[in-house]
Amino acid sequence: MTDQLADGSDVATALETQLYFLDRKAGRRGFLPVRRDFVQWPPRAKERPSVLASFVRGRDVRALRSYLFILAVTSSDLDGWSTTLNSSVWARALNTTDSADATSARAAVIKILDRLQRRGLVTYERVAGSSHSVRVSLLREDGSGEAYTRPGYENRDPYLKLPLDIWAGGQIHDLGLPALAMLLVLSCERPGFELPAERTPEWYGWSADTAERGFKEPAKKGLLEVKKTYKKAPASPKGYTHCNQYTLVAPYRHRIPPPGGTPTEGHI
Repeated sequence: MTDQLADGSDVATALETQLYFLDRKAGRRGFLPVRRDFVQWPPRAKERPSVLASFVRGRDVRALRSYLFILAVTSSDLDGWSTTLNSSVWARALNTTDSADATSARAAVIKILDRLQRRGLVTYERVAGSSHSVRVSLLREDGSGEAYTRPGYENRDPYLKLPLDIWAGGQIHDLGLPALAMLLVLSCERPGFELPAERTPEWYGWSADTAERGFKEPAKKGLLEVKKTYKKAPASPKGYTHCNQYTLVAPYRHRIPPPGGTPTEGHI
């Protein structure tokens, strides 16, 4: 519902604010590049779960949505990969204004930024000489605290492409945390991806039940297709077992192997 001023004029909503900045900052690109290391460390790593697991285990969907937005609208290194906005604009853009007054909404923004900073994903500061502007600067997506660079330009770091349609279509707000996490997982994999339930904690850092819920919601909303396949299983009472293969539906997309040669895991 759109708020109105006393004279009947409309006030910008959270989604309208997000789309305004996304169109200005990332509209030409049409997608958000996110290093695969945010979702999962590569096979050679001692442990596979990465930063995304901390959002899922902490049930922190608000911070995950906020981080993806900040990552999408921070599109230039001219200011050290940072974005500066009035704190009230941040509050609306990060969707903290729906059930809070202005002061509480701004305080909620700082709490979100605190959580992102503790995860090593951003730093933030109040702009000197301005009591209302907040500058948020990106760090590398893996939570290492290292300086941010855009994947795919001066490096060959594997990355996924999250379409900006996830904001335009409202899915960023409609999807629950498990569904959003599994969309990011699928974006790192090839079409027909299979996830053995028992490997979910080892590979991603959350439970098999969470992954199952995460697959069901986007499937119900038509964001992915599920194909059930069957395999022989001599030790099974029925002599077979089944598994699901998951394929994203446009505009969502799986990783694309580079032309010729062996695919580079997660590289687009």
